Amino acid sequence: MDDVKKLLVIDDEPAIREGVRRILESESFQVETFANGHAALERIKQEPFDLVVTDLKMPGISGMEVLKAIKEIQPDLPVIFITGYSSVDSAVEVMKLGAVDYIAKPFTPEEMLNTIRLALEQRVVDLGDLYLLKELRDGEGFDRFVGKSHEMVKVYRRIMQVAPTDSTVLITGESGTGKELVARAIHKHSSRRDHPFVAVDCTSLVESLLESELFGHVKGSFTGAMHTKTGLFKVAEGGTLFLDEVSNLSLTTQAKLLRVLQEREVTPIGGTQPTPINIRLVAATNRSLREMVAEGTFREDLFFRLNIIPMDLPPLRDRIGDIPLLVGHTVRTVAEEVGKDIKGVTAGAMQVLQSYSFPGNVRELENIIERAVVLAEDSLITPDDLELNHAASPAILLDYTAVPLSVEELKETKRHLREQAVEDIEKAFVVNALQRNRGNITRAAEETGMLRPNFQAMMKKLGISARDYVEA
Repeated sequence: MDDVKKLLVIDDEPAIREGVRRILESESFQVETFANGHAALERIKQEPFDLVVTDLKMPGISGMEVLKAIKEIQPDLPVIFITGYSSVDSAVEVMKLGAVDYIAKPFTPEEMLNTIRLALEQRVVDLGDLYLLKELRDGEGFDRFVGKSHEMVKVYRRIMQVAPTDSTVLITGESGTGKELVARAIHKHSSRRDHPFVAVDCTSLVESLLESELFGHVKGSFTGAMHTKTGLFKVAEGGTLFLDEVSNLSLTTQAKLLRVLQEREVTPIGGTQPTPINIRLVAATNRSLREMVAEGTFREDLFFRLNIIPMDLPPLRDRIGDIPLLVGHTVRTVAEEVGKDIKGVTAGAMQVLQSYSFPGNVRELENIIERAVVLAEDSLITPDDLELNHAASPAILLDYTAVPLSVEELKETKRHLREQAVEDIEKAFVVNALQRNRGNITRAAEETGMLRPNFQAMMKKLGISARDYVEA
């Protein structure tokens, strides 16, 4: 750390307070100590600090109350608790309220310093998250995304981490997961935001036209080239070029793209003079480029050029906790567009949606809700309005591309279908219980007649997090 970090220590025991001060000053931290929380909070109001170390149990104002006050005064200020072993459970609880870590007594100087160094390093990342945290706190998601699930927060954090760089990003994910939205968000939060964002769908043009679109051409270079055309690599100058479904490029075009990325210059078709380019490249695909490399249909050297920063978007079936937010947002948006007074969906309709596998992901959900809003005859959308009668048996929609060819394959397929059907109904069971109880696992378990450890075990098996339903 080049600059001196200012740390504040709160503890009512003089020996602990002085001991922590000596440990921290030995590492050249600037330290101020306080015997009680009131005086410390007044100081924090006057002066910014880099980190606070506080005892958990103190007379007057407790460490937990100090934490709550700090979150109002300086929300991004990391707080570390000192606690006795008998109070570790309480320390874990306050970490849920926003503390970054705790240190159990007795501790060594190394334990103290390692914990503080880690918290200060983490703060560098967290400060970049302030915009993200505000968006999540004030709305339904981040930027133009809707969703607060753990899976999507990881995507949002990744966007904020990579956006300030010029590194090439490869976005992977099924169709309908929002790959172009991610690319646009990366551009929006980058230093290139005031320059063009140019999107190219690599599936929409034949190879010859695609090369002309990307690299440009000079007049007369081929039949039909009546004018010189500037390629999209130059149109995006200073900004971001987004290549959607890059897996559809032919090997010939892949070779030309690789050369452009290596040389950072482009030569138009029929031209002889290369011109330098200054763009940030973001690519996306719904296929596994690693598998294509193994098959010989995608160049390995280009894959490594594109895969500098990978981002994988979760399918909707892996973040079903976001479905209520997505449904509510889409109902409001579509109802306003078509001029209908639709308040939301019935509990039965929501259950149908949450038991559906959504092979088309968010895009499919939006289409289903748009149709339902148009068809709904009441202020609430019903299961019939969704026209998803097959949603009760989502296992039928599994990704099987071939009929079993032997009795053994048939048995395996049937076993897999049964397991998937059971998993789908278990997911709906657990999610509904958590939603009804706002993420409280104990109450959800009691209400369903299960023991809490068994309910938690089912959650873990299904990959469901209670925090996704706290605000549901």
